[in-house]
Amino acid sequence: MPTVPPAPTAADAVDVTALLERGRTLSTPVLRTAVGRLAPPMDTVASYHFGWIDAAGNPAEGDGGKAVRPALAVLSAEVTGAAPETGIPGAVAVELVHNFSLLHDDLMDGDEQRRHRDTVWKVHGPAQAILVGDALMALANELLLELGTVEAGRATRRLTTATRALIDGQAQDISYENRDRVSVEECLEMEGNKTGALLACASSIGAVLGGADDATADALESYGYHLGLAFQAVDDLLGIWGDPVSTGKQTWSDLRQRKKSLPVVAALAAGGPASAKLGEILAADARSSDFASFSEEEFAARAALIEQAGGREWTAEEARRQHRIALDALDTVSMPERVREQFVALADFVVVRKR
Repeated sequence: MPTVPPAPTAADAVDVTALLERGRTLSTPVLRTAVGRLAPPMDTVASYHFGWIDAAGNPAEGDGGKAVRPALAVLSAEVTGAAPETGIPGAVAVELVHNFSLLHDDLMDGDEQRRHRDTVWKVHGPAQAILVGDALMALANELLLELGTVEAGRATRRLTTATRALIDGQAQDISYENRDRVSVEECLEMEGNKTGALLACASSIGAVLGGADDATADALESYGYHLGLAFQAVDDLLGIWGDPVSTGKQTWSDLRQRKKSLPVVAALAAGGPASAKLGEILAADARSSDFASFSEEEFAARAALIEQAGGREWTAEEARRQHRIALDALDTVSMPERVREQFVALADFVVVRKR
């Protein structure tokens, strides 16, 4: 379910597909070379995760994801007047950390599908998912520090801070699954850590490598952080009502995992009969030992209560609100108008996507 599109702007003329493809094209060769440095069989397992080979080791053209983070990292270099290539090490480092988190999250959440095929832990086992995730995180910092510049040191510091926040967010996410209630504020804090922190880093890391001062980098991080909250709000909508053909995940994915996502916590906080009924059902679910055997109809009934209580519409409006805050942050940064329009276009893309 996409949110309501933002108002038309000059950024509507930007080809977002080309912008995403530029980030992917510039970063993928460097990413492949970096992954090739991993010891066997981690190099093969990582290649499978990135979609470069299939489970049998044959070359493949898998879905490599939306590539929003590499696009942002490359674009942010241009804020300083540097060439987009300046942002490539940052783009690759952020992508490595992002995929470290995906490998571990899939295992912790028990997700069997990502990007329309089996996850690494299901194909290669939990141990390889853990090891390869660890290796990717270490490799991200190694790649930046190898640049040997002051700017690289500043970029690494921002990346490690974002990585720690991301891990904090995952810990919060897991802890919330077994709680009857989570406040909207707690959920937003968790999602800011889990998603916002790394998008904030992606939005600033290229600029830092290009020599931007801290004030500029901080403003770009604010853009990325709030963009991350908008991104996650849309993700939460798709996690319940998304089309499995588009998302590559099961129907009612987040409900199956008992996630306290924004639509759920907003519905529980809303009050009213649907909210009260939902609270009773979810409290009983938390005590159930037979949750995995629930029928499609049972999950559909929970989704309907969330919608009736207003959780779906509240989350869609929150995505729009965070989108507006992200764009406001750009107003404090001096940059070429063309670059500003591309940042706006990427933000618009995030809140209207279907996967």
